[in-house]
Amino acid sequence: MSGGFPIDLILFGMVAAFLVLRLRSILGRRTGFERPPQPLEPTGAGEALSRTIDTRAEKVAAPPALPGAAARGIPGPDTPVGRTLARIRAVDPSFDPAAFLQGAEGAFRMIVEAFARGDRDTLRGLLAPDVYAGFEAAITAREQAGERQRTEIIAIREISILEADLRGTLATLGVRFVSDQISATYAADGSIVAGSEAVTELVDIWSFARDLTSPDPVWHLVGTRSE
Repeated sequence: MSGGFPIDLILFGMVAAFLVLRLRSILGRRTGFERPPQPLEPTGAGEALSRTIDTRAEKVAAPPALPGAAARGIPGPDTPVGRTLARIRAVDPSFDPAAFLQGAEGAFRMIVEAFARGDRDTLRGLLAPDVYAGFEAAITAREQAGERQRTEIIAIREISILEADLRGTLATLGVRFVSDQISATYAADGSIVAGSEAVTELVDIWSFARDLTSPDPVWHLVGTRSE
């Protein structure tokens, strides 16, 4: 309203501040997932959802988990992946695989739920540009078709560091998530056009990357694939 006090701007600022605080409370302060990302070079829209790490996967021994908690798998120091983790730690002494997995779990939940809601702002803050482009295109297509997405993460059963790569100062980690989810896409009339309302076990491998010399601690999601 012309000449009026900008109440709407204050309200928007309060909402934005709430979302930032919620994000930090979920992901923690030192996992590298809690701050907005710096741009990465895109790999092309066609590769947005299929870019992976060019390393050999290692069998991971997951330590016993607390009841109801996801089993966490960190490769041993005598494996190729474990040795790469040690090299990453040598470049960035603050790197902690256990803390990384904790942040990755929070990021997984937020990204899956944000995609279902069509929350572009949350996705933009957690994905590399090329991956965001793929997610955004899928959301737009869903909206144009008049469809809605329902996704509920019932439980995350396993989180393991499956792959690791260090090229110069660019580190990339592949994380394997085993989760129970309800995921269904509904048409405008309420009928299911994809997925199911049944609880389904899903196995996803997500790749996160970070320049270890950057002052920004964010690990961006740079690729996804399913088993």
